[in-house]
Amino acid sequence: MANFQTVEVNSDVLILGGGMAACGAAVEAAYWAKKNNLKVVLVDKAAMDRSGAVAMGLSAINQYVGVKDGQNTIHNYVDYVRNDLMGITREDLVANIARHVDSSVHLFEKWGLPIWKDEKGAYVHEGRWQLMINGESYKVIVSEAAKNAIGAENVYERVFIVDPLVEGDRCVGAVGFSTRENKFYVFKAKAVIAAMGGAVHVFKPRSAGEGLGRSWYPPFNSGASAYFTIKAGAEMTCQEVRFIPVRFKDAYGPVGAWFLLFKSRATNGQGENYMETRKSELENWKPYGQVKPVPANLRNWLMMLDVKDGKGPILMRTEEAIANLSKAVPDEKERKKKLRELESEAWEDFLDMTISQAILWAAQNIAPEEKPSEIAACEPYFIGSHSGASGAWVSGPEDIAPKEYFWGYANMCTVKGLFAAGDASGASSHKFSSGSHAEGRICAKAAVKYAVENPTMPNIDNAKIEALRTTILAPVDMFEQFKKASSDPDINPNYMKPKMFMFRLQKIMDEYAGGVSTAFTTSKPLLERGLELLAFLKEDSTKLAAESLHELMRCWENVHRMWQAEAHIRTILFREETRWPGYYFRADFPAMKDDWKVFANCKWDPKTGNWEMMKRNILSIY
Repeated sequence: MANFQTVEVNSDVLILGGGMAACGAAVEAAYWAKKNNLKVVLVDKAAMDRSGAVAMGLSAINQYVGVKDGQNTIHNYVDYVRNDLMGITREDLVANIARHVDSSVHLFEKWGLPIWKDEKGAYVHEGRWQLMINGESYKVIVSEAAKNAIGAENVYERVFIVDPLVEGDRCVGAVGFSTRENKFYVFKAKAVIAAMGGAVHVFKPRSAGEGLGRSWYPPFNSGASAYFTIKAGAEMTCQEVRFIPVRFKDAYGPVGAWFLLFKSRATNGQGENYMETRKSELENWKPYGQVKPVPANLRNWLMMLDVKDGKGPILMRTEEAIANLSKAVPDEKERKKKLRELESEAWEDFLDMTISQAILWAAQNIAPEEKPSEIAACEPYFIGSHSGASGAWVSGPEDIAPKEYFWGYANMCTVKGLFAAGDASGASSHKFSSGSHAEGRICAKAAVKYAVENPTMPNIDNAKIEALRTTILAPVDMFEQFKKASSDPDINPNYMKPKMFMFRLQKIMDEYAGGVSTAFTTSKPLLERGLELLAFLKEDSTKLAAESLHELMRCWENVHRMWQAEAHIRTILFREETRWPGYYFRADFPAMKDDWKVFANCKWDPKTGNWEMMKRNILSIY
């Protein structure tokens, strides 16, 4: 540990993360900071050009409201989000993002993102809220704008943030380390924006062997946002709302374009459309079973019932969809041309955002115009920007938020000076990439305002920083101390490597918190046993060892996942109902309950180490 240099960086606004929300925050913060002579610094554990959920690219922008185009209203979008989350949503946060998101999309186009247009020059929609794009370089374009805005000298890439710096009731910075050099970083700031993504690999994935590490959501998102806000003492919300997407099996390719653009259907192995044969099941989940579109979790649930009854595999009928679309063209020559276009679009959908799926198609001799492909439910993810909702409990905007939801600055957590955007903020799902960018902008404007109105630079106790440095670098010392105790550096009686630690965490979550192996089903006894085993795992986390900077990062990624896991188990245990079948099922409380139409929130107390569980009212603005 002695050979790690301590580097201190001071700023007015500190942005943590490099994904879409962080990029939005950088662009907006730079604008307002320049007017107030403030300094903005951004820290990303990766390289911004290919960081975050959009790293590989996207084939569609999933949130575009089109208010000025007269297509929809903000109210329409809030209704859609509320229904999809079975009534659990912060309408003020969703509305605030929805009224700003179109401007982010227009910025993307201005910066060079190709958005599909029809012959009249109008955007081509995949569905009501989605725009088709040529998005392989989506993230590169957006990150370039962010870096240009705040200046490359203020961007710290490949620096892994571990813990928050908190003085009293205020977050005043963060600490972490370089993944390339022996440097321990101390970032001090007047306002801090957490935008470090959600979490994957908390649960055991379906992929194994050579596919280990593959997931739908980016595998490098490890719960840093949740860990950071929890450890700062912030109140968290919707920690029980994990997201289980249905994707093409084994390579996790997206299904959205097939359902929305290609108008495909999914059937079971017997050729039955489960959305039709299982339609009566939706009566058990009123009123949300009757809304259009059917909530994502209920669509999952109907599919899972077929799988449970042995009617698999579940198939995306790609060959039907392509045939139906080409048949709609009467002229034979034009029909063949249309068929080639559809084949090209089918492959491009994956090449834009999930290249591994195109490779798997090729490896399995699958021509989508000739035969269907399997789809399956993934393992659970924690992602507040998609169809999940987990994240920090944040203040709404002053002009539309109910008084109970507003405490001074938009998107500020319950800890002063700490703001959250993207996957870091909870109860405001369906913001996706564009909405996360817009929320980052909302967050940044408020954070700059906070820094202007709280201009005193924090005075942080050096002893606290030194204690954090010792703890964070401890896995390096652990390895150096005991590496000669065995002939294999990965197997040692004195320590545990991060990969083994991750396997233990995933096994606990899979078997006790409703993972793939239990068909996403759990109960009070299972959850309580899971908490017991998590407590043992937390004790053993002090025995983590790192042979390199990369392994040091892996150690702390898995500690972050462990905290996300605990928040999840405690909240899913607290909510004594099943509100999201298809995401999880409480076998002991198998139905939805009116008295649980509330937010289930939690808070960890840094002083006592105790968790507090609480209900928060759902207040409607429409």
